[in-house]
Amino acid sequence: MVNQLSVDEFLEKAQSLPIIDVRSPGEYDHAHIPGAVSIPLFDNEERALVGTKYKNAGKDSAVLLGLDLVGPKLAGFVKVSKKLNTQTKEVLVHCWRGGMRSGSFAWLLDTAGLTASTLVGGYKAYRNAVLAAFAEPQNLLILGGKTGSGKTDILKELARQGEQIIDLERLACHKGSTYGAIGQLPQPATEQFENLIFGEWRTLDPGRRIWLEDESRNVGSCFIPMPLWQQMRAAPVAFVDVPKDVRVQRLVAEYTGIDHGLLVEATERIKKRLGSKVTKDALDALAHNDYATVADLTLDYYDKAYLHGLSQRDPAMINRLEISEDNPAQTAQQLIEWAAQR
Repeated sequence: MVNQLSVDEFLEKAQSLPIIDVRSPGEYDHAHIPGAVSIPLFDNEERALVGTKYKNAGKDSAVLLGLDLVGPKLAGFVKVSKKLNTQTKEVLVHCWRGGMRSGSFAWLLDTAGLTASTLVGGYKAYRNAVLAAFAEPQNLLILGGKTGSGKTDILKELARQGEQIIDLERLACHKGSTYGAIGQLPQPATEQFENLIFGEWRTLDPGRRIWLEDESRNVGSCFIPMPLWQQMRAAPVAFVDVPKDVRVQRLVAEYTGIDHGLLVEATERIKKRLGSKVTKDALDALAHNDYATVADLTLDYYDKAYLHGLSQRDPAMINRLEISEDNPAQTAQQLIEWAAQR
């Protein structure tokens, strides 16, 4: 009999064992357990055919069709799976609901000399665990600051100095602003973004503070899970107030050398928010590679937008720290000292 594991047991074992996702490529590409390897029992078209057969002719007919489709692939499944763990020959397998697809695949591997365990409830149960986890209260601290304050680098320094962090922008492959996708990998679907957050969330010590950067509900096209977003909005904010000229210098260093056309496109996307004149001035400055002027002009808009968002929070939860220079390591140390005194 195939060994079945709860979500917690499955993820605990996944720290040292490979996960095989036997769902269709389309299901996997949309979202999956981070680190899982796709070995689909059916391709996208085959999955649709089996589903249609089940609907029109019942389970028995669908099973027979499934066997016809899968039969020629069985040896390949075993060969690929064996390569995933040549030492202990143990693997983890899951499908959508923890039913026939993963059960059949695990049985095949067991008969071929591997030890395969399945996930009770499948990926659906995993997703329920993901969403439930974000509602569990955590000791959050929010790192706030206007655009160009170097919050991401400060967050990294906090981690280097022993603090717990979750870098939402890294997981979302986006820096948050209209320019945020430039130089980044394609964004994951929101569901996969949630899975990635959960992958880090569950490894953190709930007895210790966790730092996150202040974000809008969406980071590019990825949306922060509502329960986590609500916790973030209620958490204390350490607002690092960095002078505008220092922020301009950081943005110039960050965006100089980036594809000029992408900067033009990003600037034109916020024309309605900047206004026609400011947009024209910014585009003229870009044409002359005057990145400092572009940064200065666009920061007027972003500063107003950020301060408006900050004004929606409880003022008693906002703690302002004046930062005079761009020194993430030093700023991180100040933040740790502030947090320790709270």
